[in-house]
Amino acid sequence: MPATTIRPPTPAPPQPAQQPGGGKHQRTSEFVLSAFEKAVLPRLAAALPKWVKPDHLTVLGLLASTGIAVAYMLTNHDPRWLWAVSALLVVQWFGDSLDGTLARVRKAERPRYGYYLDHLTDAYSTLAIGLGLGFSPYMLLSVGLAIVVAYLILSVNVYLETHVFAEFSFSYGRLGPTEVRVLLILLNTAVFFGAAMPFDLLGSGATVFDVFGIAAALAMLGLLLARAAGNLRRLAKLEPPRA
Repeated sequence: MPATTIRPPTPAPPQPAQQPGGGKHQRTSEFVLSAFEKAVLPRLAAALPKWVKPDHLTVLGLLASTGIAVAYMLTNHDPRWLWAVSALLVVQWFGDSLDGTLARVRKAERPRYGYYLDHLTDAYSTLAIGLGLGFSPYMLLSVGLAIVVAYLILSVNVYLETHVFAEFSFSYGRLGPTEVRVLLILLNTAVFFGAAMPFDLLGSGATVFDVFGIAAALAMLGLLLARAAGNLRRLAKLEPPRA
């Protein structure tokens, strides 16, 4: 999601990201539901029994992502599986959002381990859900794959920013993973009650999921280009070209 000897660069762990000055990276978030999560997640984490570990929640999130993909595919046989998808999206939010919070609440953080595992599982979840949608009757496979590719490119850009700026910000605009889950639940509900609005798109049947999917992929591409341009301007000031 690098006769003259060429020596490979020594990888610097992104969290804590080591800069020449030795500082750790700063994590920022500007999502619509960020304030809600900051208030709710620590309370949920504190209420969990001691035997529940952060890795348990990570596994729960992965299983839920896999279940979401399977449930979307099963809607080919029965649209009532959309309700299972929506329920699993809540479970996936619980596992994905609480693993790191639980580690922080218990002061048992493993920054590099957590950073690596968190983003590896995010990539898997994105791929699984995108494929599930693509193999469902509600989204074209090409649209599902376009969303996955766009999301992973945004992720790569975030990892590069973390390395060069020592700042971790996954916020592109005001929508984040939690907001996307809420949107999917709303779309699932609307489609179940007949709001799919099928139409012809380049000879293929499409639905409201495709409309939102195409819009999301184009928006992510636009946000990436804008952010990359800003990053390059910032880096050009930090490292001006030499005469």
